[in-house]
Amino acid sequence: MSATALDHVGVAGPDLDALRIAYERLGFRLTPRAQHHAPGPDLVVRPIGTGNHCAMLRQGYLELIAVIDPALPSNTLDRFLARYHGLHIIAFEIEDPEAELARLREAGIAIPGVAWLERPIEAQGGTATARFARLPMPEAPEGRIQLIRHLTPELLWQPHLLDHPNRAVALEEVTLVVADPAASAGRFARLVGVAATPVADGLVISLPRGTVRFTSGEPYPGVAAPSLPFIAGVTIRTDDGGAAIRRIAGAAGREIGDGFLVASAEAGGAALKFR
Repeated sequence: MSATALDHVGVAGPDLDALRIAYERLGFRLTPRAQHHAPGPDLVVRPIGTGNHCAMLRQGYLELIAVIDPALPSNTLDRFLARYHGLHIIAFEIEDPEAELARLREAGIAIPGVAWLERPIEAQGGTATARFARLPMPEAPEGRIQLIRHLTPELLWQPHLLDHPNRAVALEEVTLVVADPAASAGRFARLVGVAATPVADGLVISLPRGTVRFTSGEPYPGVAAPSLPFIAGVTIRTDDGGAAIRRIAGAAGREIGDGFLVASAEAGGAALKFR
């Protein structure tokens, strides 16, 4: 067993409304605000302090996340934001959580069990409950790194949410800047069950859908790491050659190589490369 796809990344900030405005300005159609729920020590599922909006793509998605109720637990989000604002979550899609749990334990990764999470979501004029099974990488220095199984995918990938003014269709790659690419790539490889491959500027893990890149150098032109490790940005595929995002973002972006880069300052701390 192994992970099958780069499922989603999470952009964390101090103000969810500010993130929403920034991403709508960049041409993303976002889901309504939702509050996360998680089981407590007594296994009763209750609301926690974080909430999100998501940009659902035909392949993968972007999650915008912030604390919306400071009186409730932030699930380590406050600790992440103390380092920098931007990308702090990477999730990989799996098919069988119990089989993956057995594989990880056999590999010596101490995971107590499958975490069953949920959050309310608007669907068909009412409210339904989206459910997830999650397996985290314990104490990962890179951020909240996890395997995930969507138990109700039809509630997230609703057809009306998949058409974006910027014509984004797929989450293709996430890039990390780390002090030791081999060490970080090794941890990720054990989690996802796929070996890393050397490339010119570091290493990559290639899944059936999506890749993860590890480098110790400059991840994108003009993007510097505020601290290490640093999840620097993502590559997003469009279905129009990037014409719409170039028109929408304008001076907030620049041409680079085979794509168009939106500055991290315009996207909540995450560099967005459209290809």
